[in-house]
Amino acid sequence: MILERSNTINLRELKSQLGDLDNRPDVQELSKMIKMYQLYQAGQKEISTKLENLDSEFQVNYDYNPIHHMESRMKKIQSLLEKADRKGYDLTAESIQKNIYDIAGIRVITNYIDDIYKIEKLLTSQTDVTLLRRKDYLKHPKESGYRSLHIVVKVPVFQSKGPIDVPVEIQIRTVGMDMWASLEHKLRYKTDTDSNLVDKYGDRLKGYADELEDIERGMQDIHRDLI
Repeated sequence: MILERSNTINLRELKSQLGDLDNRPDVQELSKMIKMYQLYQAGQKEISTKLENLDSEFQVNYDYNPIHHMESRMKKIQSLLEKADRKGYDLTAESIQKNIYDIAGIRVITNYIDDIYKIEKLLTSQTDVTLLRRKDYLKHPKESGYRSLHIVVKVPVFQSKGPIDVPVEIQIRTVGMDMWASLEHKLRYKTDTDSNLVDKYGDRLKGYADELEDIERGMQDIHRDLI
């Protein structure tokens, strides 16, 4: 099951959203960005379809679904421009495509830790999927305790003038890791969160991350014995 968070855009609304941004792109450049956005949405759908097909195959052939659910999202153009501006990139479609890899994203939530690497292997072994970047926060968790596998792959999107390779970021983690990450994000990144609460609960959350990993590995061992 994939939950898609669609960000439909139009030029008038986009111009209004970018009113406070310094060096705001002109209308011609914004039009290029909207076309770029459509291309990345198509790339996201290509990867989503591949993942759904893999999950369906497992359900039919092995009576087991490694994917609990998926969520797709497109980074809003306003957020893209703010990120590009923050990092000192030119505020153009060409510069954004060259430097920012999380325009299109999919979060894959698995049942067990083994499933994370299984999904990665099955996806990246497909002939038209190329691995561009990989960060394994399972083997090397962040200081906060965050665990997940982040990969960026490129996939061809067939347009009227021919195929264009599009990068898509994929985060793969278990149900437990996703629950933890959602709470940690709420604690650390909500602008109205009291800093005292961050100090109070940050270490506790890190401890919970370690406990959660032990529990998930134990449950995975039981699962292995049952299949």
